[in-house]
Amino acid sequence: MPELSRGRRLLVLAICCMSLLIVSLDNTILNVALPAMRRDLHTSISGLQWTIDAYTLVLASLLMLSGSTADRIGRRRIFRTGLVIFTVASALCSIAPSLEWLVVFRMLQAVGGSMLNPVAMSIITNVFTDPRERARAIGAWGGVVGISMAAGPIIGGALVETVGWRSVFWINLPIGLLALVLTALYVPESRAPRPRRIDPVGQLLVIALLGSLTYAIIEAPAAGWGSPVIVGCLALALFSAASLVPYERRRREPLIDPRFFRSAPFSGATVIAVSAFAALAGFLFLNTLYLQDVRGLSALDAGLHLLPMAAMALVCAPLSGRMVGSRGPRLPLLLAGVATTASGVMFAALDATASDPKLFTAYVLFGIGFGFVNAPITNTAVSGMPRTQAGVAAAVASTSRQVGQSLGVAVMGAALAAGLDLTAWWIITGCGVAILTLGWLTSGRWAAATAERAAERLSADAAREPVGVR
Repeated sequence: MPELSRGRRLLVLAICCMSLLIVSLDNTILNVALPAMRRDLHTSISGLQWTIDAYTLVLASLLMLSGSTADRIGRRRIFRTGLVIFTVASALCSIAPSLEWLVVFRMLQAVGGSMLNPVAMSIITNVFTDPRERARAIGAWGGVVGISMAAGPIIGGALVETVGWRSVFWINLPIGLLALVLTALYVPESRAPRPRRIDPVGQLLVIALLGSLTYAIIEAPAAGWGSPVIVGCLALALFSAASLVPYERRRREPLIDPRFFRSAPFSGATVIAVSAFAALAGFLFLNTLYLQDVRGLSALDAGLHLLPMAAMALVCAPLSGRMVGSRGPRLPLLLAGVATTASGVMFAALDATASDPKLFTAYVLFGIGFGFVNAPITNTAVSGMPRTQAGVAAAVASTSRQVGQSLGVAVMGAALAAGLDLTAWWIITGCGVAILTLGWLTSGRWAAATAERAAERLSADAAREPVGVR
């Protein structure tokens, strides 16, 4: 791919950020709409969990397939396909006649969403070749999440109050259509020089693992952990996890390349992503229900209460990107871990809901934590890998985020259904401790050396393999 001018690179970044905006807005807006959806569709907490987890599960299951497919047949082509599917599915979600149909349309949304973020990140990685410029671009990319967190609850609250919860899906339509037109005009096509084969067995094992585990966590409070269905789901999850790693090691072109995880920073970024996004999903799920169901706030007032968290994420995300570009990932990861842990402790041990100043402080701390964590995750995942495998590496990072979101909603919802509210907050605190610990362990000299060896091994293995074999 020829070198693009700086203005063209920034335009490509803006287009890619539009795809992240609609996906991120969809999550934050939907959280504010949950109580209204529960009343209108006459559903339970587990029903609300499925409106979120049906999306994140399909997304997590298909992200790596979409990333490798984009590397093979063209990133712009897959990106445009994803925009079309996501936009159409959003329109269908807005007219869903029941919870069951809403879940189906959310799954279709996820099929399109799986073709957006990891492919967009791969496009950014190939367009921004300078490491510092790429880190800043990823920081701007992370800032879009902050924008969606700031705007989503307020826009969603206003739409729910004035038009109804169905209107929260309409916001995706104009942004999706505009991104589709601009992609056709300005985003260059790129693909990996050596095409990768599809791994159907690995794909099925990932789907079985994520689907069965999440179903068991969500439905266990009602069905009982000892029920045959739940035990069967847990057994299937265990079998899938035990089968996936040895199977992928034997594949010449695995869906999940185990060689990536020889890099300590990459492995750490994967676990940190799961922890950070589990904390985020649980935080939004718990607070949305608390603000509207317990405190009796309207959807708009609930969105305004969450604004301090979103505003701090918006401020800290680009700052984190600049810090990663100039000083590396360690400092932003440590700041993220400390702030997330402190926020969780305020809820779990200091009763943050007892007064508005405490609640405000806890929200600000969580926003700081989440704002600092995103850029180092993404940059670490893609910067140490060969550019030819940027799509797969970015997809693993994105998959980790979605797995975290699925588990966060499932676990926090299960704790809430069981009346274990404080336990849910201690889990979020534990996620913060994991971010802090792994951020320290996987960002030093030893970790950097493992990343260099892993990248050299991947490049050497790729050079030895003939194009026809791959």
